[in-house]
Amino acid sequence: MSHTTRSSRLPEQPRPDQDAGPGPESGGAGGTPAGAAPDTPADTDTPPTDPDVPDVDASEDAAADSVSDGPARPGDDEDRAPDQEGAPGQDADAVESPDATPRPDHGGDTETDTEPKSREPSATPEAEAAAPEEAVTPEEAVTPEEAVTPEGAVTPEEAVAPEEAGAVAGPPAPPARSGRGGWRVSHPRVARGVTVGTTVLAGVLVLFALVVPNRLDRLSVAAFLRIPAEGVLLAALLLALPPRPRRIVSYVVGALLGLLTVLKLVDMGFYSVLVRPFDLVLDWSLFGNAADWVRESFGRTGEVVALIAVVALVVALLVLMTLAVARLTDVMVRNRPVAGRTVLVLGTAWITCVTLGVQFTGVPVASQIDARIVQNRVRQVQAGLHDGEVFERQASVDAFADTPPDQLLTGLRGKDVLFTFIESYGRTAIDDPAMSRQIDTALTQGNDRLKSAGFSSRSGWLRSPVTGAGSWLAHSTFLSGLWIKNQQRYRSLTTSDRSTLTSYFRKTGAWRTVGIVPGVRRAWPEGRFFGLDHIYDSEHLGYKGPYFSWTPVPDQFSLEAFERLEHGKKDRGPMMAEIILASSHNPWAPVAHMIDWNDLGDGSVFEKIKKEGKDPKEVWKNPESVRTEYRRAIEYSLHSLTEYVEKYGDKNTVLVFLGDHQPVPTVTAGSTSRDVPVTIVAHDPKVLDRVSDWGWTDGLKPADNAPEWRMDTFRDRFLTAFGPHPEGSAATASKP
Repeated sequence: MSHTTRSSRLPEQPRPDQDAGPGPESGGAGGTPAGAAPDTPADTDTPPTDPDVPDVDASEDAAADSVSDGPARPGDDEDRAPDQEGAPGQDADAVESPDATPRPDHGGDTETDTEPKSREPSATPEAEAAAPEEAVTPEEAVTPEEAVTPEGAVTPEEAVAPEEAGAVAGPPAPPARSGRGGWRVSHPRVARGVTVGTTVLAGVLVLFALVVPNRLDRLSVAAFLRIPAEGVLLAALLLALPPRPRRIVSYVVGALLGLLTVLKLVDMGFYSVLVRPFDLVLDWSLFGNAADWVRESFGRTGEVVALIAVVALVVALLVLMTLAVARLTDVMVRNRPVAGRTVLVLGTAWITCVTLGVQFTGVPVASQIDARIVQNRVRQVQAGLHDGEVFERQASVDAFADTPPDQLLTGLRGKDVLFTFIESYGRTAIDDPAMSRQIDTALTQGNDRLKSAGFSSRSGWLRSPVTGAGSWLAHSTFLSGLWIKNQQRYRSLTTSDRSTLTSYFRKTGAWRTVGIVPGVRRAWPEGRFFGLDHIYDSEHLGYKGPYFSWTPVPDQFSLEAFERLEHGKKDRGPMMAEIILASSHNPWAPVAHMIDWNDLGDGSVFEKIKKEGKDPKEVWKNPESVRTEYRRAIEYSLHSLTEYVEKYGDKNTVLVFLGDHQPVPTVTAGSTSRDVPVTIVAHDPKVLDRVSDWGWTDGLKPADNAPEWRMDTFRDRFLTAFGPHPEGSAATASKP
């Protein structure tokens, strides 16, 4: 390797009192340091100075010519020798001074291309004179093999020759960055926009969770223009906590807020169908019923898609809400003064709005909806946990438990008694102006047909324990005489020894009891509890036609099957039947229509009728279309039932038909009534004479002012009216 300098002087041999410096690759004494003036005169009498030794006597002009005039750059360390023991603050790029005092030679080794020698620590002449004993001896010098290159330093082999580096170094290049910070440095505006946007989205999500109501009918712009008390208090708490507890609390609060948001969304669904909030203790089993309804209405694919969407929504809410609260907490802490003032202002505003009752479009500006929901849920859970004990006490009371069989239902001996439930047949169908005219026509026509066949009827109102859904709860309430308002009570009832209206018929031994339940698609062990000798579900009615959304069997076919399988048999005895008509079940599309009874066959004729019907997905895009199809479904059920009695009824026929519950709020359009119509039809006048003191309305349509009873009171009233002493017992019947 050649040993060159940037001046015209020749290389000099090292003196006996001076080490040879490293080669040009390390920027050593073999060449003029980068930045030295090229026109420095050569002086063979002046020994080459060590670049690591600053010239303390250098003039200001020489210092001005130095390259390292500004702050240290990343490359500055590379211009220095590997020796890290130099005096603090010395500059490797300082201009050489001809007056610099040479150091003693410590070995006189000449420099080679492959074995650069280590140098002793640089020192000023004053320092050397003051402490000569600190000089490094040749024996103490560090060999190249022993030297360890400091982190970030450049080895002699990696150094750039002064000629390649140029006389004057250019401006420092920005340090290379990698990973997440790289794009933020290269695109600061984009990074700032992402940061601000993420924070805004986090704030919107948290605000949504704090103020969103748990009912769809209460969603409005005003609902989101409120000050949530819970948010103000949580912000104050997070600002007051130390760092570690604050982080933990922010995660816990985020997760709980996510769960509360999920609960609100579930409440929206329950209010939309059952007109009540989700019960944290008693309603978990209803999710299975909801999945069955989706599958039977929209197919297996619809069920899977709905399930995936629900799970994804729940997980996303929990994760995003937790991250959102944590992010907002960090923003508040970084801007503590502003955050503190904001919390103080919002808290003062909330108190003021509460005191003055400030509202915006009828919605209070000061919100505490989350606190109220949590409070109500606590009470609900407490009530749910004790509901079993309450129900057990109620079920233990049965006025007819000890009545001898021969004294039960004496007023109906020899009659065929049919208890028939019409799905979702509620008061709305009769009272709502949008559908009352058509329903009134169907009832009037049916009444006229029955009268012409020799039948009379009386009608009233019953208050169902459920609305929108839960038909089996209404059925068991009507038959058991107990208020079955939830699944826990239903299970307790069906595993008890409580006697039902139908089981009392069986207890007498005077009737064969059967059930026509087309809505049942699987084993139904509860049927035995209700005292039914034989049950015909959807698989045993002989139906070979298509499903109509949720409805497995059209009503007209169900009634014809009952006639074919049971009622129409010759030489049979009296019969009691529980019949469920399901064609008016949600989603009410497509709807079957009446055909000639002789053309029913095995039900294949309904294939064409279904194709002519409407798609439920299209119907449910418009609430008015839903209401129209609901009304048509009720008309079909009423026509099926009244035509059946007209065609197959006789002098011993007694029909009791009623709705099980009101339809969903989409149909009821804000009505809070839980009333359903109930009617008794009989050919024998003596049957209706037994209920003459009930005050019911003549005909199939109950009057607005007809009596309204709780559904659980019907069993005892009916058993009393048709028992051996109805006159004395009717007055003591339970009141609604």
